[in-house]
Amino acid sequence: MKKMNLFMLFIVSIWISGCATTREVRVMEVTAYCGCGQCCCWERGSWKYLKLDVWNRYITKGKNKGKPYSGLTASGTKPHTPRPGLFSVDSVRHPWMIPVRIAFFPWLLLPRDGTIAADTRYYPFGTRMYIPGYGRGVIEDRGSAIKGPSRLDLYFSSHGRALNWGRKKVKVVVEKK
Repeated sequence: MKKMNLFMLFIVSIWISGCATTREVRVMEVTAYCGCGQCCCWERGSWKYLKLDVWNRYITKGKNKGKPYSGLTASGTKPHTPRPGLFSVDSVRHPWMIPVRIAFFPWLLLPRDGTIAADTRYYPFGTRMYIPGYGRGVIEDRGSAIKGPSRLDLYFSSHGRALNWGRKKVKVVVEKK
């Protein structure tokens, strides 16, 4: 398993080196979050309306407490998980999924980077990274607890997947322009 991860890191770093001017491999502490109220500090309804407006979400902590919660990242985009696309290592591992992806899910043919939260003093919005076990991602958010050059927060689509990831120290390939 470790040899496979190192091989994947090597292949991705070669692929990234063709696209970027410089790349750097760093060991970083990587945590996870999702869009739920527990991770993003929001709740349904406001006491101003006696909690009857359950279709609205409001921020529960920080300087914007009580203001509407939009669900967007700090860069103004909607967070999403990475998708490998048709021509990926996932297609090699699971070749039986290729016809299913082509026939029923054609939008899955195109790869998509996931959302990463980082300290934007060190990594500006748009910085691309590869995290083993997660995939490729781009810095689109910043978290209140994500401080320093060696901390990242990955977006997952469910709270269970975010808890399953937990907190890991991982070798990350950083693509710098």
